[in-house]
Amino acid sequence: MNFNRVDLPTIFSAGTSTVATATTIAVAGLLLCQAPLYAADKTGETGFKEYCAACHAGGGNIIKADKTLSRKDREKHGIKTAKDIVNVMRKPGVGMTAFDKKTVSDKQAKAIADYIIKTFK
Repeated sequence: MNFNRVDLPTIFSAGTSTVATATTIAVAGLLLCQAPLYAADKTGETGFKEYCAACHAGGGNIIKADKTLSRKDREKHGIKTAKDIVNVMRKPGVGMTAFDKKTVSDKQAKAIADYIIKTFK
């Protein structure tokens, strides 16, 4: 078989097992190409870097210096749980961009919140 061109009549006349094998390989290839999109369902860290780090680099806050992501500052402002962080992401105060569910899914927002809690003590 010449690998520089595909001889479709040869493939299809070779029998159903060859066609089935070729189809299986093609479908598997497509799925493998898509796998990174699903597997890369952004981690909290990558989500943080994408959506938060511009203003909260290193857990700080370039807009309001007293509202860092440190536990002390979070708790001082009544933000104690991942759910609290997600609520702020959805409906922030003045100076912060709101992240709706279309922009950051609930799953992604929770992952970001968990990352913040784990990382910024």
